[in-house]
Amino acid sequence: MNTINQLISNIKSGNISPIYFLMGEESYYIDLISDYIESNVLQEEEKGFNQVVLYGKEVSVQDIISNAKRYPMMAERQVVIIKEAQNLIKTIEQMVDYVKNPQPSTVLVFNYKYKTLDKRKALYKSLSKSAVVFDSKKIYEDKVPAWIQNYLQSKQITITPKAALMLSEFLGNDLSKIANELNKLEIVVGADKQVTPEIIEENIGISKDFNNFELQKAIGNLDHKKAYQIVNYFAQNQKQHPFVLTISILYMYFTKLMTLHTVRDKNPTSVSKALGVNPYFVNDYIAVSKNFPMKRISGVLETLRIYDAKSKGVGANLSPKDLYNELIYNILK
Repeated sequence: MNTINQLISNIKSGNISPIYFLMGEESYYIDLISDYIESNVLQEEEKGFNQVVLYGKEVSVQDIISNAKRYPMMAERQVVIIKEAQNLIKTIEQMVDYVKNPQPSTVLVFNYKYKTLDKRKALYKSLSKSAVVFDSKKIYEDKVPAWIQNYLQSKQITITPKAALMLSEFLGNDLSKIANELNKLEIVVGADKQVTPEIIEENIGISKDFNNFELQKAIGNLDHKKAYQIVNYFAQNQKQHPFVLTISILYMYFTKLMTLHTVRDKNPTSVSKALGVNPYFVNDYIAVSKNFPMKRISGVLETLRIYDAKSKGVGANLSPKDLYNELIYNILK
C-alpha cells in the first residue's frame, strides 16, 4: 500500500510511474492524487497537446490504449487520466498486455471509484509489478474527528474536540463532503483560527446543544430532563437526526464504556488508546462508568438492539417521538 505522502513526494521528485491505478471506496483520496497529477506533472504550456481526460462510460479499453501509446508533443511525457474508470469493470482486464509493457513517456491514471480489482486476476497481478496501485479505503467513523483535526491543522486552524465530534456525527465518514464543509469554515473562522461549536451551529446549522454528543453526555450523567429535551428535538427534526444514527452512536458509546471496565490501567493515555477517543474525553468516560457498571451496560446494549428493530417496524409501529421517549426511558430506568 502506497501512502498519500509517499505518492506525492515521489511525483514531486520526478519519480513518476507510467501507471497509477487508484481504486477503492473512499473517493476523496482518489481525487486528491488524480488532481495532483493533473495539476503538477506537466507544465501549463505542455498540457494543451499532452494531457487528456477520458471518461470510462464514454470510451473503450482500446481507446485508452490508443491514447496511452501516443508520443508526447514537445514534452518529455503525456498524461492520460481515466475518470469513472469503474464503468469499465466488464472489460478492464483487457488492459493486461498494455500494463505488462506500458509506454514509458505516458502517465496513465485510472480513477476506479467505489470498487476494487479482483486480486486473483491477471490485471491486478500485473499492475502490482509495474504500476502504482492505491487502495483508498473508507475511514472508520471513530477516526473521523482526528481526521478533521489533522485536516484543519494543515491549514493552521484548530478545532475543539466537541466541535470535531459534532461535525463527524452530522457528516458521517464521507471525506469529500467533510473536506468541502471544512473549506467553507476556513473562510469564516476569523483571526482566532479556531472552529468552535458556536461557529458550526451558525454556519452549518448543527445545534451545539441538541445533538448526539450532548445526548450521550446527558444519558451518561443520568440527566433525564436533558435527555428527553434532546430526543424530543430529534423527533421534530428527523431529517437531521435519523433514529438509526442515534442508535448507532449510542451503541458505540456504550461499547466503549464496556471496554473501559476491562482496562486495568486507568492512565488517561492507556484509556484513550483502548477506547479510541480523544484524551480530552477520558475523564468523562471514567466518571460515567460509575453510573453504568458492566451488567447495566449489557442491558442498555440489548435495549438498543430491540429499539433498532422496532424502528424498522419489527414488533411495533411507533412514531419517532414515542421511539425516542421509550428508548430513553428504558436506558435510564
